[in-house]
Amino acid sequence: MNLNDRPLAPEPYGLLPKVPSFTLTSPDFTEGGDLPAAQTANGGNQSPALKWEGFPPETQSFVITCFDPDAPTPAGFWHWCIQDIDVAVTELPAGAGHSDLELDGAAFHSPNDTGAANYYGANPPAGDRPHRYIFAVHALDVPSLELDDEATPTVVSFNALFHTIARATLTATFTQ
Repeated sequence: MNLNDRPLAPEPYGLLPKVPSFTLTSPDFTEGGDLPAAQTANGGNQSPALKWEGFPPETQSFVITCFDPDAPTPAGFWHWCIQDIDVAVTELPAGAGHSDLELDGAAFHSPNDTGAANYYGANPPAGDRPHRYIFAVHALDVPSLELDDEATPTVVSFNALFHTIARATLTATFTQ
């Protein structure tokens, strides 16, 4: 089987209702650049540092996700999800995805697609084409989604959709 024969997945946020954008940056990579080894499952498994600004003043909280739409599954692969990030938090240091102990306030991780409540680094199948890793910060109009720590990133994303007033994304690629 040749995984490269499958079509490229669409940009997932392009399939959702349009919302305003704001700025999301990382000192670890740039838009469209390569994801560094430290952010891969076999090279450090460390979440990248992220910083965001320019979100709407009515923002009350944030959700952060990392999604690989190119995983060879019908539903992509969720690498990271943090919900209930306080509006006063506008950056995360590298490694904040290690555990909830690294997060401020009421913020907490949802289980990624490995089943662990932390960041799981890029790990595409060997020989597959480059995968896109889309880091997104969703600005919400509520202070909490009122979900528990067992809610999957899909459930978090579904609930966040109805409260998202702006979204910023930053995409990197990686192949093994």
